[in-house]
Amino acid sequence: MSPLVIDASVAIKWFLPERYSINAIRLLETGCELAAPDLIFPECGNVLWKKWLRQELEPEVIPSLLGDLRRMNMRIVPTFALVDEASRIAATWRRSFYDSVYIALAVVCNGRMITADEKLFNALKDTPMAQRVTLIWDMV
Repeated sequence: MSPLVIDASVAIKWFLPERYSINAIRLLETGCELAAPDLIFPECGNVLWKKWLRQELEPEVIPSLLGDLRRMNMRIVPTFALVDEASRIAATWRRSFYDSVYIALAVVCNGRMITADEKLFNALKDTPMAQRVTLIWDMV
């Protein structure tokens, strides 16, 4: 079975109650292989930092939450292994390099990227990359 590539918008829902958190948690129960580029750690850290700035989170919980993410049963792929494919995707489909790294992992491992980023999904829905991107609310 092909892996599901998890982006930061989904992973953060494992730890913080947000819209569609239950869908993200259900992904953990599917038995599917989960994968993510190592970029997921700084991206999730940035989300947590923004929540701290908005006083939605105490700063001392951030390292703990990132530690929990690190211990998830998820294959982590180094970003440097994805840069060639990510560069091609970013240039071809005019997506950020950050988003393109996740999509590149889905392409390289013949999987699907699961995201809560509706803007990204909509930007790719009429391209060949549409088969690689699925919205979290369309899962389980």
